Amino acid sequence: MAIGEARPGPAGAGSRPNRLEETMRGRLGRECVYVPSCRFGLFVALRHWCPPGGRVLMSPVNDDVIFFVVLAAGLRPVQAPLNPLDASIDIDAVPEEGWGSLSAVLTTNLYGNPDPAPRLRERCDALGIPLFEDGAHAIGSEVGGRPVGAWGDASVFSLSKHVHAQAGGILAFADPDRSAALRAACADLLAPRRTTAELAYLVRPYAEAAVRRLGLRRAAWATLRLLGLAEREDIRMPLRPRELAAAAEAAPDLDAYDPWVRVDMHDYRLTSGALRLRRIERRLGRLDEVLDAAREGTRLLLSTRWALPREGSAVQPLFRVPLFVADRDAAAAALARHGIVVGYLYDPPLDDYAGKEFTDPSPAPEAARWFARHALPVDPLRAREAIEALERAGVPPAEPPEHLIREPGGSPPDEKRVRKQNKDVQSNEGNEGNEDIQSNEDIQNEDKENATTRELGPSRG
Repeated sequence: MAIGEARPGPAGAGSRPNRLEETMRGRLGRECVYVPSCRFGLFVALRHWCPPGGRVLMSPVNDDVIFFVVLAAGLRPVQAPLNPLDASIDIDAVPEEGWGSLSAVLTTNLYGNPDPAPRLRERCDALGIPLFEDGAHAIGSEVGGRPVGAWGDASVFSLSKHVHAQAGGILAFADPDRSAALRAACADLLAPRRTTAELAYLVRPYAEAAVRRLGLRRAAWATLRLLGLAEREDIRMPLRPRELAAAAEAAPDLDAYDPWVRVDMHDYRLTSGALRLRRIERRLGRLDEVLDAAREGTRLLLSTRWALPREGSAVQPLFRVPLFVADRDAAAAALARHGIVVGYLYDPPLDDYAGKEFTDPSPAPEAARWFARHALPVDPLRAREAIEALERAGVPPAEPPEHLIREPGGSPPDEKRVRKQNKDVQSNEGNEGNEDIQSNEDIQNEDKENATTRELGPSRG
């Protein structure tokens, strides 16, 4: 079977975790282990490959939970310079002397846009260090002729994003001989299954749907804040530097960092029950259908005047499409008036958020700051609605600083030409190509059912 093809196991064969692993093994062409969440799988991988005290190059435009997972593994985050068009790691802007101090590299593949994994693979091989791929947003993306997740020594995926299961993850790795050790590490860290957590998981989609249907979202948020249960008042969770410094004395230790790692997903390390696994398996079985709809929505959004697609890049089935707007908060408010919640924002960048005490700052932070400030992540499954809302509100596009736009090894692209091409494509296509999106109306409705209030805060599952 070719890499990239789905290969679901027979209906009655083995346990559900085994069938989930088999499906992802068929997609990636490497060994897979089911884990309760992406963040849990990443912690296991970092502990397995990296000695405590090691330095990990990562993106500053990332979920703060992932930052705390790196700290929990006893490692020092090193923030990378980014490409402002897609927040991928800008390899050429990393100082040459910085590479030699690294113990690992962690990609983000933000919103499904791939990091330059082939070049990073070469760098890591030359240095003799592992490459990790966070594929939480990129379960259907490809780079260099392979799926995202097929380049690293290990990769992690969330089954809460494209799969819409709101639970579950996959830890994939290149060397099958490591399977026993990684499975044992997972077993040691798993918390026992809780019946109350399983029941809450089962009823949650219906409760959230009722809140949305009755127009009680704001009231629900106000109640959570009143009860002290809201974990995020802003995009980033509270850093609590004094407590964070105290936790470092115990690192590597997942328990010590649990107050930060569990934010947005308190059952991130719970053993999955049969009912939870059944829902995940059912949703994973529809993944290709969702990816097809996401690719069509991505294509439509990339044709708008707010998009800055990288020249020559293939259209990926993005989890969110970053549109670049002059005033992100105003644009998000315009979408909210049409019932479209904007989430998965990562502003400010991690080095500005955490400071030098907890991370090495990026040597060139401007691109990350610009992206974090102006990127408006839009669900491609609601592309048509989002475009209409932004057009009605007259949302102006952001104008990227020319000195930040640079193709690897090349000169800056002509940004005006890119915008004109997008405008021409949009006017010429009209409604052409949207039939696939409309024919997948059930997928769009399912996505609305899963656009929970938790989406207001960043979460990679």
